[in-house]
Amino acid sequence: MKMKKVGILYHPMIDTARNLAEELKAFISARGVSVWLGSAWEGEEAKSNIDGTELIITVGGDGTILRAAQAIVPAPIPITGVNLGRLGFMTELNAGEAKAQLPALLDGKGWLDERAMLEAELTTGNEAPRSFYALNDVVVARGEVARVIFVEAHIDGEPVTTYKADGVIVATATGSTGYSLAAGGPVLHPRSADFLLVPISPHLSPAYPLVLPAASVVRLKVDTTHQAALSVDGHINLPLVSGDVITIRHSAASSRFLRIHSGDFYGSLEQKLKGKIN
Repeated sequence: MKMKKVGILYHPMIDTARNLAEELKAFISARGVSVWLGSAWEGEEAKSNIDGTELIITVGGDGTILRAAQAIVPAPIPITGVNLGRLGFMTELNAGEAKAQLPALLDGKGWLDERAMLEAELTTGNEAPRSFYALNDVVVARGEVARVIFVEAHIDGEPVTTYKADGVIVATATGSTGYSLAAGGPVLHPRSADFLLVPISPHLSPAYPLVLPAASVVRLKVDTTHQAALSVDGHINLPLVSGDVITIRHSAASSRFLRIHSGDFYGSLEQKLKGKIN
């Protein structure tokens, strides 16, 4: 079935992204499809346009997709990413093929790639708890002072350990090829519902990563004499103080990607990690 309304979110700090987004808007409009355009950095503005939207096209890289996913959650609108970045693990099209492939997607062709998300609840002081969604990862880490923090970890109510480290990463399968991998975590198939608990540069505390089933609930309590920080997908960043608690679980919401190419994850993994292809 032909789509009737499409949104385009672009990276506002890349001129070529804005220019290509404008070109794609004109291209889609000429096919009789309603289309709106916005910056992926303006999440609230994007939310105001999503009613009736059947597809989000992002122009930038994986970071642009992460912001788009935050803007539309929990609406089950699929995303198709046009890559102007370097790795493009989540993107689907390169700039040169976008116009050639979009007509098929607008006509309802392609396949849906569903990815698990995490939901993180921050409890701090006497404030009401705040919830956040993550497509990639939730990171509890030290702040500007280059000293380790203590993070007390529980899984399903049972104590695991207290990490003395630069921090702890809780990553989805999608995020397993990002910061988590750099910190020594394993790579999960992107459509796995499992998630990861990975310490960052631990000192005299457990260094091994844990692979957790989807039903797990992780509770992290911060113990520090200096500032720490909470980062969600790398762009929601909040200060943490000693005693703050972050509870992380599999989210009922998911991210969906509309793809036209085959899902050859293993075949392209090493090439992408070495930066050989976009």
